[in-house]
Amino acid sequence: MNKLYFVRHGQTIWNVENKICGATDSPLTELGHEQARETGRNLKNMLDRGEIHIDQILTSPLSRARDTAEEISKITGLPLAVEPRLIEQNFGKWEGTPRNGLDFMKAKESFSDHFDGGESMLQVAQRIYNLIDELKGKPDQTFLLVAHNGIARIVESYFRDLTNQEFAAFGIKNAEIREYDL
Repeated sequence: MNKLYFVRHGQTIWNVENKICGATDSPLTELGHEQARETGRNLKNMLDRGEIHIDQILTSPLSRARDTAEEISKITGLPLAVEPRLIEQNFGKWEGTPRNGLDFMKAKESFSDHFDGGESMLQVAQRIYNLIDELKGKPDQTFLLVAHNGIARIVESYFRDLTNQEFAAFGIKNAEIREYDL
């Protein structure tokens, strides 16, 4: 069975400041770079032991994900390509506001909300589901996606049924690796 791997970018300045990054480009902290290198070393060890196989890394164009993917690529030797559809959701008026703000948490429960100038979760799901469907059509290749927490939420929902509350609350840690069966 073919696999799909997902890694969230390393820690960013706005992660430390508890701000919603969304489509705003917040750079990695030094810890974020180290998290990316550690993930790269872990993946290399798994590749070297034959525990996993990955043909290519696809990354979001935002620097926090791209820099994470580049660190992983340098260590593993895996080829890297930018995939524009992996860009984080544009949270419109919420970008730069507190991640745990009660108004934002409530707004996330409305999947068709464009957040006053942003992108709805339904739009994000469409582009990510289309991408995963395309990758499923390449059974001879295994991909590592390097992207964002909002994208991780959508990827998780592709492979697992979630209630609306579970979906809105879902998240993964910086530089965490997830594995899915295609």
